[in-house]
Amino acid sequence: MAQRVKHSKIKNTGILFELLSRQITVDVMNGNDKSKSVEMLKKFFSEKTELGKENQLYQVLLKENYNSTHKAEKLVDAVIRAREKLQNKKLRNEKYNLIKEIKRNYAVEDFFRARIPNYKVYASIYKKFLSETTPVFDPVDEVDSTFSIIEHITRNKVKPRDTDSKVISEFKKEDKDLRLLSYQLMVDNFNGKYKNLNSMQRNLLKEYVNNISNTNKLREFINNEVVKIKQILNKILPRVTDDITKIKLTEAIKQVDTLSKGRIVKDKQVVSLMRYYELIKELHNVTG
Repeated sequence: MAQRVKHSKIKNTGILFELLSRQITVDVMNGNDKSKSVEMLKKFFSEKTELGKENQLYQVLLKENYNSTHKAEKLVDAVIRAREKLQNKKLRNEKYNLIKEIKRNYAVEDFFRARIPNYKVYASIYKKFLSETTPVFDPVDEVDSTFSIIEHITRNKVKPRDTDSKVISEFKKEDKDLRLLSYQLMVDNFNGKYKNLNSMQRNLLKEYVNNISNTNKLREFINNEVVKIKQILNKILPRVTDDITKIKLTEAIKQVDTLSKGRIVKDKQVVSLMRYYELIKELHNVTG
């Protein structure tokens, strides 16, 4: 009897591509201009590799949006026909070598710990592709995977091409190396724009980017920062002479603990932490 297949995050071509793309951001923000992820993307995901070809099929199912279920079914069928043309043995070898390089260059547990938007869709595509190459595959699993993909394709949302500006549309047409260079220039512009941030604020932004790869580490970092902020503000409080300011500061100290709530760090918590850093900077200027 056929058994249900467990999804493997580490073997999912679409997820591997997504995590490597994100890791480039982390590496650049950490000052690593020669990111190994860039090298791996170029080496393993070119149009000539089986990984690159399979990833293109992933991207079609992830990004296309139809109003018609019939059209979505036709798209899935067309993608499956294209998937059947790939050389599975070569694909497995490329994936094995890619995972080996990831393990050589990164802490693999941290690398694969990142949250993946549309994780269910990635898993469904993985299983749907696997069902085409596995002699004995649970039919219920295959049907569930197929319908998850179709539901995603027929989701109600504005197509990206309808909302993209002309600049972004042109940017997407550029060569991959040029896009990476453009990204580096954007990072440089970001660094110039925020050059007046203090060390605590810059460090927070750096850790926030690292949330891409390690959510637990970001939560631990922010919890530690909350403790530091309370210590700093409690030390400043006796030096504040204005009564109204003292009342507001006392309330701010009470509220800082809310930044430690929740297992997952929310964007608004990061913004609030930035504001606390700014508050500390202003209080230092006022109180000396």
